Amino acid sequence: MLAGISGSGKTTLARRLAALLDLPHVELDALFHGPGWTERPTFLADVDAVSRGDRWVVDSDGYPAVSDLLWSRADTLVWLDLPRPQVMQRVLRRSLYRGLLHAELWNGNRETLGAWRDPGHPVQWAWTQHAPRRELLSSRVADCRWAHLAVVRLRSPREVRRWLSGLRRGGDGPAGRGGDGPAGRGGDGPAGRG
Repeated sequence: MLAGISGSGKTTLARRLAALLDLPHVELDALFHGPGWTERPTFLADVDAVSRGDRWVVDSDGYPAVSDLLWSRADTLVWLDLPRPQVMQRVLRRSLYRGLLHAELWNGNRETLGAWRDPGHPVQWAWTQHAPRRELLSSRVADCRWAHLAVVRLRSPREVRRWLSGLRRGGDGPAGRGGDGPAGRGGDGPAGRG
């Protein structure tokens, strides 16, 4: 399961992990957003069904309605904790591209440049929620309810590349290389999870 603020690279990394580890990739935004940016009525059931599987990679934990479910069923959390300036550069570039090209995202939805004024837009969200999201993830990682999770906390693109390189060389599963986590979870050595 990937975690981090909008623009941190969760979906890109999830796709890479899915390909590298031969896992099905689940894009949570595609399950959530129905036509007209409305919540799909099957969202909860779809996430439940996907997360019952033995092997999967989900590119977000950011929907409160399914967050606890995903945290309880995942074995590894990859936390992309990039600095705000880097996140903002990425989310601005991505949103500009999507808005100018009117690229279809999920279920017929398209991002427009005018939507940037919406407080829920990724550009606004990444700016206002960067610190609160980091605090929330820090507290969740430290919570004993989630002690079963191997945590890989990656704080820069270089750490992401190094960690992926370790996986390509045959690391001990997703949590086997790179990053660090609170209370000794994660770390640069094997985390005992596959």
